[in-house]
Amino acid sequence: MEGGPPEADKSAFRECLALSWKNPYVLHLALSAGIGGFLFGYDTGVISGALLYIRDDFKQVERETWMQEAIVSMAIAGAILGAAVGGWINDRFGRKLAILYADALFLCGSIVMAAAPNAQVVIVGRVFVGFGVGMASMTAPLYISEAAPTKVRGALVSLNSFLITGGQFLSYVINLAFTRVKGTWRWMLGVAAVPAGLQFLLMLTLPESPRWLYRKGKEEKGREILSKIYAAEEVEGEIQVLRQSIEVEMREVELSGKITLPKMLKIKAVRRGLYAGMGIQIFQQFVGINTVMYYSPTIVQLAGFASNQTALLLSLITAAVNAFGSILSIYLIDKMGRKKLAITSLVGVACALALLTAVFHTTEITSPPVSVIQTSKFNNTCPDFEAITSNANVLSGWHCMKCLKAKPACGFCAAEDKLKPGACLKLDDSTKNECASRHRDWYTKGCPSKTGWLAIVGLALYIFFFSPGMGTVPWVINSEIYPLRYRGVCGGMASTAVWVSNLIVSQSFLSVTVAIGTAWTFLIFGIISVIAILFILIFVPETKGIPMEEVENVLDDRTISFKFWKRSPSRATEADRDPHTPTHS
Repeated sequence: MEGGPPEADKSAFRECLALSWKNPYVLHLALSAGIGGFLFGYDTGVISGALLYIRDDFKQVERETWMQEAIVSMAIAGAILGAAVGGWINDRFGRKLAILYADALFLCGSIVMAAAPNAQVVIVGRVFVGFGVGMASMTAPLYISEAAPTKVRGALVSLNSFLITGGQFLSYVINLAFTRVKGTWRWMLGVAAVPAGLQFLLMLTLPESPRWLYRKGKEEKGREILSKIYAAEEVEGEIQVLRQSIEVEMREVELSGKITLPKMLKIKAVRRGLYAGMGIQIFQQFVGINTVMYYSPTIVQLAGFASNQTALLLSLITAAVNAFGSILSIYLIDKMGRKKLAITSLVGVACALALLTAVFHTTEITSPPVSVIQTSKFNNTCPDFEAITSNANVLSGWHCMKCLKAKPACGFCAAEDKLKPGACLKLDDSTKNECASRHRDWYTKGCPSKTGWLAIVGLALYIFFFSPGMGTVPWVINSEIYPLRYRGVCGGMASTAVWVSNLIVSQSFLSVTVAIGTAWTFLIFGIISVIAILFILIFVPETKGIPMEEVENVLDDRTISFKFWKRSPSRATEADRDPHTPTHS
């Protein structure tokens, strides 16, 4: 794929590693701001395990699928508000203050959830946490990108994605650690207050974004920070480029006045940037990533693993693969470029979803039959099954999956050989305990299957391909693609689009799996992945190695094509040359 300076291919990753000793100040800024990504990841991962135990404590949640979805999705509803308000706060008060607000909200929400006496209060706490996550999800990569040298900008924003996946991985470890502790889910949710408090304290000691300071006329403060970020011989060149960009912006302000959406959409670069930025963020969600992260243990149970502990342990594997993939993205993002990496990622995701579709379809059509003899050994037969025990023709159609879909809710007590006929029983604690006392597994989500382990392979492959590409690229693109004056507002719009999409997918996932089956749900995600590939080919430009102040020109110059975007030879030559190196005649 064309585009980007050759030196970025060769040295960006090396430069990023060298920051730890060459310029630790930049790495300090990136890591401190990146804790916002860690909080985002922790919340995404921790609720998947906590939900298993919230269901056990609050029977209403166990009985009502919509309550489970509400506990997950109300955080996303809060994130929509946080992302929408966050854009305005970023532009008005700065990136630093936006992160501080996000931390305070996350801290309050974690405490509320940990102390919740019922499911309704858990939902209130989730809204607070979501509000903080929504603000942090757009502000952290924005702050990092504006404080990062051009050559390593992609790698450092990818570091934020690594912290997201690191938070997800740690959440699964903590979930496992607290499975046998009294107040299980309260500890899982309450621990999140610690990193939120830590980032709040760290951000108090950090500066504001230098680009935001220059835009607000605080040039001396901005210069002081830039001198710590860039080498001495590069500072003046960077300041000159930034000053010219702001002068252009100020002339636009004089001509157009206050920012409004109609005025923004009249500007070609902003309009094209929003198509690309919002679109790629929406597709990031609609290929199903957060159903995997929010409901990973539940998906493992749907594949035929009954135990909560087993489901959490196997989910830890996918979380570890996710963290590894984000480390890989730090290397690949400035080597392959944003666009090629995203497309490669989506091809792998589509293949993994095809495997998951096949596995779950096989699981559903080969689930163990229900036995009248096995069921009669218990005193609590499923009412729907009991009503047809005299009809041999109907009995032959009863199997585990049909038992789990019965109303009122029923469960399947497997035989000692899990694939042999088992018992269909009414869902309550006494029946569950009786089944366990006979050393049998109790199933309420999925059924025993000899191919269930392939679902774990499919989930791992899905994450392996998603994490380094579509897990990172949308955030990097949105931190780079908008003109400086509109960056906060456009970033807020893109983040709002993320969370609205996330809400739609996560709020509907369990209901859709009940309505059409898990296999067909994953097939839908696979089809969307193919559509996403076409979208990126057409609408998303390559921003690898291009100074942030020049991305607007790339958006102005390009035309729609099914090929990768190409810059004109003059544009490519200018971008390939170090912007701070003088030319000689």
